[in-house]
Amino acid sequence: MTAIAEAARVRVDVGRRNLAPLVVGAIAFVILFANPFRLLAIDWWTEPDAGHGLLLAPLAVWLAWKSGLVADMRPQRVLGSLLLGGSVLLRYLAGLAAEMYTMRLSIVGAALGILLFVFGWRQLMRWWLPIVLVTLAVPLPSIVTNTIALPLQFKASQMGAALLEARHVPVRLAGNVIMLPGGHRLFVTEACSGLRSLTALLSLGVLIGGLWLRYPVTRVVLLALAIPVAVLINGVRVFLTGFLVFFVSPKLGDGFMHITEGWLMFIVAFGILGALAWIAGRIEARIAERRTANA
Repeated sequence: MTAIAEAARVRVDVGRRNLAPLVVGAIAFVILFANPFRLLAIDWWTEPDAGHGLLLAPLAVWLAWKSGLVADMRPQRVLGSLLLGGSVLLRYLAGLAAEMYTMRLSIVGAALGILLFVFGWRQLMRWWLPIVLVTLAVPLPSIVTNTIALPLQFKASQMGAALLEARHVPVRLAGNVIMLPGGHRLFVTEACSGLRSLTALLSLGVLIGGLWLRYPVTRVVLLALAIPVAVLINGVRVFLTGFLVFFVSPKLGDGFMHITEGWLMFIVAFGILGALAWIAGRIEARIAERRTANA
């Protein structure tokens, strides 16, 4: 009995020694990254272009909890320390430069460094989907979004004008402005560029591919297909807006109906992406059956 009690006490002491660095590290992590995370949460709540983070971040936490921990842990002390130290340095430099994107990415890098230090590569491989979702939840810097949004505005304007002309609606296109008969104008603004739907569809593509598909190639293909789907759906949305303004009422070009139309078109885009994922899953099943038959 004495030997058993001594062994139990040793295990408790060892557990406490291992737990202490984790507690100290967690406290330091919270203190160092509390302000960047607070600003990130504010952007999730207030910025429309960053609102997807309210869904992705909790979903990533839930997926990580559901996946659990690996049984065979092989901590990477050196690599984890290097990544953690680099992320802390990035946090400091980004704070000096007031550069929010890299400051927020340093949160992800520091968390990955801690995971490597404590659990190792196997845990990161198991949690690859939550990690990608958390990274996608970090809003891109404004200079990047503005660079992407402008070509999307022009593409949506061109597609919408072409579809209207196909329906025998006389239009004149000037940049991102579609001029309709009767003096009506459709301004394809940055909010109507389709960037938000593109970001959301890419996130959904990563999620669907990670949950439904088994091969990295089909996941990448599904993610690549999400881009033309988002662009096409946004062009159709511009066309429908112009069609309703010309044939029904100019009031349908803004307000509640315009927002509702955007949500309906996004649901259609999500349905198309789901159908593509189903087709990709069927192709994967066929490939697996052929491999089994040839084995």
